[in-house]
Amino acid sequence: MQHDDTAADDLAAVTSAVLTASRLLVGISARSLAAAEDRVTVPQFRMLVVVGQGETKLVALADRLGVNPSTAMRMIDRLEAAGLVSREVNPRNRRETVLRLTGEGRRIVQDVTDRRLAEISAIVARMAPDQRRALVTAMRAFTEAGGEPPAGASFPLGWPEAPPA
Repeated sequence: MQHDDTAADDLAAVTSAVLTASRLLVGISARSLAAAEDRVTVPQFRMLVVVGQGETKLVALADRLGVNPSTAMRMIDRLEAAGLVSREVNPRNRRETVLRLTGEGRRIVQDVTDRRLAEISAIVARMAPDQRRALVTAMRAFTEAGGEPPAGASFPLGWPEAPPA
């Protein structure tokens, strides 16, 4: 495969580079979750991240994750039984239940996030400064083109609202 400017303009070369990078990032994600694997699955962790963004209701949570409310309810049941999520009556509307992370749920999300950030930081630190600047520019353009909100906007680990069907 070529590694010159012509190759960078080639859609197939760019796509291949992004796929390769995605394998790396999936591996980092898997390793960061490994320590919590006995407590939560990847879909459950994704749910914890979304619940951790702030008070939410079940229907809104299911919508944001792109799952059926019944699926979200089963996942919440398991997370509540594990002591990672709590359900509380909404004080502003007693007919609604809001979901929140427990202290243990917050700890799991923070620990996984910290491991992920440490591994990514170690990789980025091995890059030359001009490569890091180019990576920031390229990743911002890529995520913007894909409709992903900026990191830290409200979803530090990704997984914004599900794309329209």
